[in-house]
Amino acid sequence: MEIEDTIARLRPRRKVQGIAAALLPFESDGRIAVEAFQKHLLTTQAAGLRNAVNMDTGYVNYLTPEERLSVLSWSREVLAPDSFIGGAYIEGLEGEVVDLYRRQMDQIVAHGGTPIIFQTARLRGMRSHEKVAVYRAVCQGFQEVLAFELSPVFASNGEIFDAETLRGLMEIPEIKGLKHSSLDRLTEFERLRLRDELRPDFRIYTGNDLGINMIDYGSDYLLGLATFAPERFAERDRLWENGDPAYYALSDALQHLGNVAFRPPVPAYRSSAAIFLKLLRKIPSARTHALAPARPEWETDLLRDCAERLGYGKIRDLKCESS
Repeated sequence: MEIEDTIARLRPRRKVQGIAAALLPFESDGRIAVEAFQKHLLTTQAAGLRNAVNMDTGYVNYLTPEERLSVLSWSREVLAPDSFIGGAYIEGLEGEVVDLYRRQMDQIVAHGGTPIIFQTARLRGMRSHEKVAVYRAVCQGFQEVLAFELSPVFASNGEIFDAETLRGLMEIPEIKGLKHSSLDRLTEFERLRLRDELRPDFRIYTGNDLGINMIDYGSDYLLGLATFAPERFAERDRLWENGDPAYYALSDALQHLGNVAFRPPVPAYRSSAAIFLKLLRKIPSARTHALAPARPEWETDLLRDCAERLGYGKIRDLKCESS
């Protein structure tokens, strides 16, 4: 893609649809911090973002089916119907793919959520038309579904769709948008180009935590990074919509946080999120799921600096115990 083409894609003063993939916090003794989780959902919603639960940021690949169901119940208790997204994740479950997905999606809808379909390694290697046929059967009859393509750098079950598969998914009426997590701007530009060509009302939600200004070019977003500071993301979005030049400084500060938190190993960003939110006294502990990778102790100092750049004030007097 030529530089001129990129510049031509700029969409100033556009109203952005933002979704934060919610962190699932833990108490210092390892129990899920339910009250803190629900408060964080409400804070995110009050800021103007939608919540997405049972996502990678919520340790979906580590939770049991019963725990994922509990997350939906906790979300439903505090959020209005149709106000949040829920991950449909079937990896490791036994059964037929379409049936497994539809059961998960029925649970999400019953709790007031909109399903987003996590990829499964069981479809990898299928021909494009076969894969699209599976998605069509999975989505049939649902009012709204989101698809998800995830780079294997995040999870082993992820894959980046080829163009034929992507075209087929955009032709499924129940699928209203796609979260794209390749961490590659050029690949995402291709998704935007195809969207504009085939289905202009289709949403491309960037999952690029290393390129959050993809909103400048027409992407919306569903980001794990947004759960760190939902109120700052919402402020950034308003600045862009209003054409306020203060947008750039805030966007740069948020991107700095993203560069710190999403450095390799990328899955450890959830540990960074827990440390950051603990520093801001929004969750009781910086503990992560027992199976998740953790950041080193000095991560706290990095994230203090990020928080101060974002205007949260001097917080060097705070300590951040991980257990």
